Amino acid sequence: MPRALISVSDKRGIVGFAQGLVAMGWDLVSTGGTAATLRKAGVPVVPVEEVTGFPEILDGRVKTLHPAVHGGLLGRPDEPTHREAMAAHGIRPFDLVAVNLYPFQETVAHPDVTDVDAIENIDIGGPSMLRSAAKNHEFVIPVVDPRDYEAVLAALRDGGMALSCRRALAAKVFTHTADYDSAVSSWLTSSEEGLPKRIILSITQMQELRYGENPEQRAALYTTEEPRGIHDMVRRQGKELSFNNLLDIEAATTAVSTWSNRPACAIIKHTTPCGVALGRNAADAFQRARSTDPVSAFGSVIAFNTVVDRAAAEALADLFVEVVVAPSIQQEALEVFASRKNLRVVELPVSTGAGTLDWKRVRGGFLIQDRFVYNPSEGEWRFPTARKPTEVELDDLRFAWAAVASVKSNAILLARDDQAIGIGAGQMSRVDAVFLAVHKATQQGHETKGCVLASDAFFPFADGLEHAARAGVAAVIQPGGSVRDAEVIAAADAHGMAMVFTGKRMFRH
Repeated sequence: MPRALISVSDKRGIVGFAQGLVAMGWDLVSTGGTAATLRKAGVPVVPVEEVTGFPEILDGRVKTLHPAVHGGLLGRPDEPTHREAMAAHGIRPFDLVAVNLYPFQETVAHPDVTDVDAIENIDIGGPSMLRSAAKNHEFVIPVVDPRDYEAVLAALRDGGMALSCRRALAAKVFTHTADYDSAVSSWLTSSEEGLPKRIILSITQMQELRYGENPEQRAALYTTEEPRGIHDMVRRQGKELSFNNLLDIEAATTAVSTWSNRPACAIIKHTTPCGVALGRNAADAFQRARSTDPVSAFGSVIAFNTVVDRAAAEALADLFVEVVVAPSIQQEALEVFASRKNLRVVELPVSTGAGTLDWKRVRGGFLIQDRFVYNPSEGEWRFPTARKPTEVELDDLRFAWAAVASVKSNAILLARDDQAIGIGAGQMSRVDAVFLAVHKATQQGHETKGCVLASDAFFPFADGLEHAARAGVAAVIQPGGSVRDAEVIAAADAHGMAMVFTGKRMFRH
């Protein structure tokens, strides 16, 4: 008669699974709370202490760590020496193990968790049983996921489980225990000062992609458990997202996350904004962002930090867009979008990413840094020029400084009235970035006289500022810190420009 060992913290579906096994003639062995749950449901079960001949001790810390358990899990019935040893010691084999682990991740997620609570939720016996069964999966079926119960029962009713299915269940076990160990390791090292000395990364494939950056490259989307991350994305309409779509979605949602109290819209091409603006509502923010550079907005990814309603959806009607992303999209807006079958529409929570790490891949390794979080730190701003910005200019400078944070370096952004009017991104020299921002602004008919300029890093020479002055820029915000700051300040003073030094650089490579 086949025998199963059942010990679960997550008891979803366990009674039905156990009843299904018993109906097929299986004997069940179980531990503590699981055994009580099964008995209460009328399922016959043998307590594990009858198998081991030893009671649970140390508040349940030791109950299954015994040769009668692990011998039954690891013994190979096709090996004569294994059969002889098991017979000599009275060890009966197990044919299935259904185990899931103490809820360590859920426990440590509570802000008031104590070290005692966390440590007592580090499972020892559970991973040991799972690993033993998974190693010997040719003869023992390892089940760690309650969602697999029905499939396992169906296979057993059909005469048995194929080796390929057993192998897949074993792989799931080792993935699960690796994730579990990673969570414990991360918790134990979380109090270390600075970045951790060792990081165990657990990622799960969310979906295969049609291809990568180019058609000949294979690609897939993998996710972590980072809160409010890409795994929370819901596709409401349209075909599958591409590799490049996902990169642009990340850039777009990052761009609008800077603002929490005003509707914002960012229009992204090749991971950098070609339009950014605030507005009275989503539709107004979009129209203003689009006017930054309407030509480049063609084929873009558009992000909002607010609800997309019918008016916003209708405002997008005449523009070819790859993706619209927002934290929430109303049903009326979806009805408007429905006629555009190629338009991808996704919901994704806005997050600043505060407290998380940012990963960048290099060949053979990773670069890891604290994720950039926009912080204006206005208390640290200095005003080194003879003329100080007016209140109107200061408001424009606040917007420009927040908006330039999402632009690829070297980055220059011209702004007026909570709207970008010209963006120079990814240039090899800062004077070229100024030239491009001015060119883009004038090309679209924006008046540059009296606007403000934000630079993500200091001006190494006065030439960039001189070019801005010729375009009529009235005020500049930049980190400062160049060895030629005095020359740059003198150039600003010569043109009657106001300048703010923030003391902080905002490179985005």
